[in-house]
Amino acid sequence: MTETSETRRASCHCGAVVIEALFPRGLASAARCTCSFCRRRAAATVTALAETVTVLKGAENLTLYTWGTHTAQHYFCKTCGIYTHHRRRSNPDECGVNLGAIEGVLPWEMEPLPYSDGINHPSDRDPG
Repeated sequence: MTETSETRRASCHCGAVVIEALFPRGLASAARCTCSFCRRRAAATVTALAETVTVLKGAENLTLYTWGTHTAQHYFCKTCGIYTHHRRRSNPDECGVNLGAIEGVLPWEMEPLPYSDGINHPSDRDPG
């Protein structure tokens, strides 16, 4: 897969929420995470620049889930429950966008996808 910067749209299942974002590596950054939340959700994500994520429709229909350090911010549609995107704890300047929510993408055609180590996150280590 080529690493070409591109802007794409993503939406929830019911269509109440539509976002747009710039993916600096295109879809080449698609991966899964092993953290306690992502492994339960099992949604692959694509890296977007946080400053470029724009809610085009349905901002009032997004709900936010955070835990722990509250750095990671996960957004879901209040109506259908689909996860659309999240601000990353590993790099708050980035967002992960749900690969399955991106228009025109067939995630199964991209398998196997790599995994990032969310279990051994640097923020969880004792600094001493």
